[in-house]
Amino acid sequence: MRIRLLSAAALLSLAVAPAFAEPVTYKLDPSHTNVLAQWSHFGYSHPFAHFGDVEGTLVYDADNVAGSSVEVTLPLSGLNGFSEKFNEHLRSADFFDAAKYPTATFKSTKVDDLGGNKLRVAGDLTIKGITKPVVLRVVLNKAEEHPMSKAPAIGFDATAKIKRSDFGVGAYAPNVSDEVTVRITTEAVAPKTR
Repeated sequence: MRIRLLSAAALLSLAVAPAFAEPVTYKLDPSHTNVLAQWSHFGYSHPFAHFGDVEGTLVYDADNVAGSSVEVTLPLSGLNGFSEKFNEHLRSADFFDAAKYPTATFKSTKVDDLGGNKLRVAGDLTIKGITKPVVLRVVLNKAEEHPMSKAPAIGFDATAKIKRSDFGVGAYAPNVSDEVTVRITTEAVAPKTR
């Protein structure tokens, strides 16, 4: 009798034990996502350019962060250097040649959990048809139900350094710095679960 009670208790504990959460697929919210590039202009200033309405998906697995991934498309038609004349120059063949290459893309290849809500995301960045590896240093800001939409939401900040010349966008280097700092902040939302 005692063995049956212990067996029943063991089965009951398995039934009520928390299951591992499934990975969640989120869609980037372009209204709350900014991808900014910053560089040195002859040492006088450090201008920014904004990459417009970014599109993409993010899969986050809280139980196995290494199983997470991200894919992003940056529409270069929305590239904004905060001056119409400069916008035209950035989109020209001197730089991004947006008419010929209308998008840039990033696709992760590896995600490492560094602890303390910090991640290292390696991936392939493609600009002007040239693909090179890039590493993002990422901070997970929050992952919980969004108070407005009542849907699962997640937010990250990230930084990376890239060389413009690696992607055929190296005009005027070294006076205009070849190294560019990329800063990203993003919110992403999953479909409602209820």
